[in-house]
Amino acid sequence: MKKNLISVIILALLVVNTVMTGFMMFSIIPANQKVTELVGDISGAIKLDLGIAGSGMPGASEVAIADIAPYDFADQMTIRLRPDPDGDGRDHFAVVGVTLSLNTKDEDYATYSENLASQEGLIKGEIDKVIGSYTYSEMSSARKEDIQDKILANLQEMYNSKFICGVSFSSWLLQ
Repeated sequence: MKKNLISVIILALLVVNTVMTGFMMFSIIPANQKVTELVGDISGAIKLDLGIAGSGMPGASEVAIADIAPYDFADQMTIRLRPDPDGDGRDHFAVVGVTLSLNTKDEDYATYSENLASQEGLIKGEIDKVIGSYTYSEMSSARKEDIQDKILANLQEMYNSKFICGVSFSSWLLQ
């Protein structure tokens, strides 16, 4: 009789354990998945990659490094910044060296890359327009990546093509 009573107690504990495991499966794990998705969304919004599935950087270039041809501007650009209404009243300038990343696998690469040197003035005009729209205090607090993204968007719109896949600053000085 003692053996049957112990078997019944073990069976009851087994059933309780199974019920508790089922409760955890249906209540705790979905909540954990929601937290993981939230962290992924937040890291995507601030452009971090935490290795969580589905949290890649939106708009990040998918071009392999072997397919990128850099185009360096020979001279640095000196760009006058917009006057700061609350500033010191002096003129401020940004001195930048710019490098464009060109996607050699893009269908427009052959068409536009040959004439890039002759169109340097147009490209510099777009860069000047974007950087010149900032004040000294805005430039001091802005992230370079945001400015590079704006320049890239303007250049891609100007060419109506995505053969320019990146903009980077080889030098950066605010005066």
